[in-house]
Amino acid sequence: MLHLAQMKKNPSSGEMELLLLARQTSDDLWEIMSSEVIPLKLPVPFGNGALVLVKLDGEQKIIEIEEAKDWVMGLIETYLTNGLITPEWVEKEQEKVEQWRQEITVKSLDLTRRQLELETQKEQLQELETQLKQKKEDL
Repeated sequence: MLHLAQMKKNPSSGEMELLLLARQTSDDLWEIMSSEVIPLKLPVPFGNGALVLVKLDGEQKIIEIEEAKDWVMGLIETYLTNGLITPEWVEKEQEKVEQWRQEITVKSLDLTRRQLELETQKEQLQELETQLKQKKEDL
């Protein structure tokens, strides 16, 4: 899993560590982490305080590590230059999200209503079936 981390020198041991700041959960989604530290057991050319991208396996072992400068600059170029993300843009996106939420709520209520109708019809059919069986037995 890909992580954004900061190189830190452990004050007591003097060894370099990785302070995990965020992890990628999908292509365009990251979550902030609560300051997990991983000891750095291999030599790297990055100094104290440097931001790095690090790929970790399931056991928190380092698979790959690289400087995060190009990645950060890509984010800035994509989202923060030419006024792409402005307070107005954020407000419009919030309005879209609210509209989608309302649409989903309406659809959910409609599905619930349809499900109740189907259950009612099923019960009515079962009742009719029972009545038919009873009439058949009576005959």
